[in-house]
Amino acid sequence: MNDFDAIARRYIDAWNATDPDTRAKHVATLWTEDGSYIDPLAEAIGHDQITGTIAAVQDQFPGWTFRLVGPVDGHHDQCRFSWELGPSGDAAPVAGSDVAVLAPDGRLHSVYGFLDRVPTPS
Repeated sequence: MNDFDAIARRYIDAWNATDPDTRAKHVATLWTEDGSYIDPLAEAIGHDQITGTIAAVQDQFPGWTFRLVGPVDGHHDQCRFSWELGPSGDAAPVAGSDVAVLAPDGRLHSVYGFLDRVPTPS
């Protein structure tokens, strides 16, 4: 039995880890070695690329944090959850939903991200 809530919280923690070493540790414990993250703007395979993708998002939105929105839904080896990204305590200009597929050992194998709300360039 998987604890999908805990997996989603750990996933958000990885995206919020600003220290490079801490972020790399989160990714290494959360994803399989050949794990992937794919969304409309990025495709990352393996720990190094996933860690780099997270760092790039943090560089694009400095000081912003991810937070879970609503319940985590899961069954079998997959779960889905929604999140927001924005300044702490303010409305979140970015929002999306992710679907995660778990490996037999309970780590993430594939994450498919969907962007529901993104800021328009000014």
